[in-house]
Amino acid sequence: MAVSYEECIKACLECMEACNGCYDACLKEENVKMMADCIRYNRECADICALAAKAMQSDSPFAKQICKLCADICEACGKMCEQHNHANHCKECAESCFKCAEICRTMAS
Repeated sequence: MAVSYEECIKACLECMEACNGCYDACLKEENVKMMADCIRYNRECADICALAAKAMQSDSPFAKQICKLCADICEACGKMCEQHNHANHCKECAESCFKCAEICRTMAS
């Protein structure tokens, strides 16, 4: 299955948005310390998604490698977020991360 840059950019931007929302919501959780790793992964993931989208938009010669790394980080962030079943934002973020990981992995191959 071929994936277009547009489709992958859209997935990256949606994931970035989900991670930024999750990051913000995690900071408002009662036990912020417990959410520290989730918050850290959200930041990493949002940043790499933004970079991947930008790389594809500018037709970077490194777009495929960046998408590969983006897929790995999205996967890790999704696994981290799905551990927090008490928070809706984490569940939504995990779904978005896994979707982005799959699309980025296809783009990178």
